[in-house]
Amino acid sequence: MTENGKEIPKCAQCPLREKSEKNPNSLVSKIWRWHTTWCPGWKQYQEYLTQQGS
Repeated sequence: MTENGKEIPKCAQCPLREKSEKNPNSLVSKIWRWHTTWCPGWKQYQEYLTQQGS
């Protein structure tokens, strides 16, 4: 998926991320937070969000 010619990271529409945001105390959410500590896609998504805010 692209927006203004830029690739939107898959994390933007990840069902696991959305589920963990809805229930932050669940086991799924804890696994998600662990996953984001090493996932390169998550780091790209965070960069993308920062650029969108600029």
